[in-house]
Amino acid sequence: MTTTLRPTGPLRQTDDGGKSRSYEVCVNSRPVGTVEIATDTGFGHKAGTIRALHIDEPDRRRGRATVAALAAEEVLRGWGCGQVMASVPPDAVAALRMLESLGYVERGRNMDKELPPEPPVLPEGVAGRPMNESEYAAWEAQAVENYAQSWIDRGTPPEQARTKSEASHRELLPDGLATPGAALHVLVHDGSVVGHVWVASREVRAGRPGSYVYDVAVRADLRGKGYGRALMLHAERIALEAGSELLGLHVFAGNTPAIRLYESLGYGTTQRNFFKPLL
Repeated sequence: MTTTLRPTGPLRQTDDGGKSRSYEVCVNSRPVGTVEIATDTGFGHKAGTIRALHIDEPDRRRGRATVAALAAEEVLRGWGCGQVMASVPPDAVAALRMLESLGYVERGRNMDKELPPEPPVLPEGVAGRPMNESEYAAWEAQAVENYAQSWIDRGTPPEQARTKSEASHRELLPDGLATPGAALHVLVHDGSVVGHVWVASREVRAGRPGSYVYDVAVRADLRGKGYGRALMLHAERIALEAGSELLGLHVFAGNTPAIRLYESLGYGTTQRNFFKPLL
């Protein structure tokens, strides 16, 4: 039997060069599922995404999804993509097994937490406050470079990584500290700045608004002293003040200390994110 993709509509293109298209997954011309693919604007359209892949129940466990994923990769190669990404829930055992068998590598995970009604208490002597303009200028220059390097360290070509970092900061902070819905704070202990956190309003789950931690870091010479936990508690305070009941974040794979910290604070994984180079 032959498994193929059949377009269900025209190729959709955006003004900035993005592409997306939906397909039926067919076996000998018989529809057995659907898949949607697109380019990712954050990487300058050099990365593709398998947004949704569904195989009807009677045709599952027959390799249909594997062949459909390979066919989707071939389409993305034709669009000029150098890598493909896919995200799946942590309990999607079959999907996780398929991605691993096809050579996908976990790059990170999305996590979130239902917030308690009362703001948490910070450790004695520790307080958070908004960044001032000079602190923001210093943070911004370093943050763009650090975020790009995070992607480079995980296999993204440097040009694509820098494109994503610059585009993300430009889109999320168009007015700097005055950007509506964004809060950039520093954590202070005994008068000294020990770290920073960036929290902003956004949709955390589909149809579920909340707040999101975009960046959090402790000063390099002060790590391992509990300031990371204090920063995350302060992030909850910021989110609650904004009226949020849900706080989300992304953490890169391999950052075991951060994952353990988030889990100890009550965060759960909602999506595992994978990528694969398209050679």
